[in-house]
Amino acid sequence: MHEQTVLLTTEWIALCDLLKVAGLAASGGAAKALVASGAVRVDGVPEQRKTRKIRAGQTVELAGVRIQVATPAPQS
Repeated sequence: MHEQTVLLTTEWIALCDLLKVAGLAASGGAAKALVASGAVRVDGVPEQRKTRKIRAGQTVELAGVRIQVATPAPQS
């Protein structure tokens, strides 16, 4: 399984937006269709809510890709 990390710049990101940012969906419509199909898992559980709020520490899986969602390390 391919793994990648997406760093949040806000408190949360909508699931369909995360799929676009991660490059797994070419458009918002494509992302919504993927979620509606039941192919997306959040923390190992199938998810069909397109606007589910994804926060740092959560994992999203789709088509052999695991996305770890994190926050940037604080700068000193």
